[in-house]
Amino acid sequence: MLKSQLLNQVRQIMRLKHLSIRTEKAYIGWIYRFILYNDKKHPKELGETEIRNFLSMLAIENNVSPSTQNQALNALLFLYGKVLHQPLGDLGNVVRANRSLRLPVVFTKIEIAEIFKYLSGENKLIVSLLYGSGLRLMEAIRLRVTDLDIKQNRIIVRFGKGNKDRITMFPESLQQTTKNHLQKVKAVHLQDCDEGFGEVYLPYALEKKSPSAAKEWKWQYVFPSTKRSIDPRGKKEMRHHLAESNVQRAIKNAITKAGVNKNGSAHSFRHSFATHLLEGGYDIRTVQDLLGHADVRTTMIYTHVLNKGGVSVKSPLD
Repeated sequence: MLKSQLLNQVRQIMRLKHLSIRTEKAYIGWIYRFILYNDKKHPKELGETEIRNFLSMLAIENNVSPSTQNQALNALLFLYGKVLHQPLGDLGNVVRANRSLRLPVVFTKIEIAEIFKYLSGENKLIVSLLYGSGLRLMEAIRLRVTDLDIKQNRIIVRFGKGNKDRITMFPESLQQTTKNHLQKVKAVHLQDCDEGFGEVYLPYALEKKSPSAAKEWKWQYVFPSTKRSIDPRGKKEMRHHLAESNVQRAIKNAITKAGVNKNGSAHSFRHSFATHLLEGGYDIRTVQDLLGHADVRTTMIYTHVLNKGGVSVKSPLD
């Protein structure tokens, strides 16, 4: 009972702070696992030692990735700092999950052209934005009509990684395809409105500031789900965005059919975007801004893919 009350309190505070539903589910999951690991004791009875043991266990016994371990740590920092108001002290002796350098999977332009042959409809349009604009998959799927500035050939990416906004290019070659797609989406939206629905989840307190905004065309998702569903927070029937798994499945099938023998994914198109821009002679700082990287060192990974460190290196044999 106490555990249930605590998790509900965590949910309430996370919603007051406007954290995403995905972050909410992840944090709740880690807090629940932390409580179970410590024999269902209330976190108020626990502290730095138990947290260190839990995080070290994830690295040693569960062999989790560094990003997974960091997510668990962030969940517990949120619990103690924002919910229990017991800021944590020293966590310096945590065994960290090994972070090894992995070069990104990058497709050649020929491989991308082959993969595109086996994509169609909205899946092809989404993947075109991953490669043509450098978007992450969830950034593309969460796009709203207002985020597309087709006339100016730009996209506004809102609430990207690190909760940051940025601007990237919109490929001119996608203009007509996108306009045709939006016409179909608008027809579905108007039908939803006629049936008494048509609302969409709005960021932050926009719904309170503008009660009618949830039905406005500009706030609708560019890639809506084929079916309406119940919003887990507002409990209203809405049309959410497309599920990322649909696109991931289409990409895997297309890679296989194209005969591309690389372990690629949706993110490989973003990697290819950056690599091909650098190959084309664009400045690394420009590529950094388009990708939304906070640190240029993150963008530098693509110079390894190019086998360049500012200069081309030739083999002694050549």
